[in-house]
Amino acid sequence: MYSVLAYYYIGAIEDPQTEVLRHKEFFQTRDFKGRIYISEQGINGQASAVAAHAEEYIAWFEERFGKALFKIHVSHEHAFEKMTVKYRRQLVAIDCEVDFAQKGESISPQKWKEILEERSADSLLLDVRNDYEWKVGHFEGAELPQLETFRQFPAYAKQLKETHDPKTTPVFMYCTGGIRCEFYSAVLKNEGFEKVYQLEGGVIGYGLEEGSEHWQGKLFVFDDRLVVPIADDRPAEAIATCCYCHTSHDVYYNCANMDCNALFICCISCLHAHQGCCCDTCKQGRVRPYQENAKPFRKKGTIA
Repeated sequence: MYSVLAYYYIGAIEDPQTEVLRHKEFFQTRDFKGRIYISEQGINGQASAVAAHAEEYIAWFEERFGKALFKIHVSHEHAFEKMTVKYRRQLVAIDCEVDFAQKGESISPQKWKEILEERSADSLLLDVRNDYEWKVGHFEGAELPQLETFRQFPAYAKQLKETHDPKTTPVFMYCTGGIRCEFYSAVLKNEGFEKVYQLEGGVIGYGLEEGSEHWQGKLFVFDDRLVVPIADDRPAEAIATCCYCHTSHDVYYNCANMDCNALFICCISCLHAHQGCCCDTCKQGRVRPYQENAKPFRKKGTIA
């Protein structure tokens, strides 16, 4: 069996390039696959590994960086195609300076559940994920910022003050694993919002600790599984629809047109009928041979 890890560390790393090399050296002798990004701001990682190797990595990581919140799922196979460890200037694309001392207050999954059941009508439940993540699952009553990219979030935060009083509006923010909230909550605080809270461990942590109550649909994850239930306590119903026939469905595919490669939701029947393409236009040009495969199209390789 394999352990699928989602984790992050926010803290100053003086020489991230050297840290990249240390991580690569660690993985050379272990069965690990995933994506780990390291910057001066910290580390953001998602990976899968043989359970024993995952335990070794967690111990190695926490010995060097301190206790971290590792979210762990069990899988019968690797969730990633290869192992990638890279330097990234920004752990989260935001294009502005972030003062992490100003981030929102972390709320445990247990307290978050209570808040969802008791929150006032004037509060704001904010989903800081992309629209393709939102489509397949989100918390009941959550709002999704209408942004083309979350690099626009600082501008959105300024606009939010026009419709919500920053001094009195409680803002409850969540994302997949928690790291995006570290950045975006600090931006809201910097804009004068005084009551900003973030879900500790993100949706993954909530599902592991509290199950799927108050959650609709499934969770988009950035690995070969693509869409998963957040918990096993009850069946997860599809809330999205096939882009062609509009029947309930939540399986994502990459468009077979290599110049498009866009993610789209499609049922098997329509996928077959359209040869794996997201639209009729994409049937022309450089098109991969059709295959009923929900995993992302990626190049195979060793540690990068």
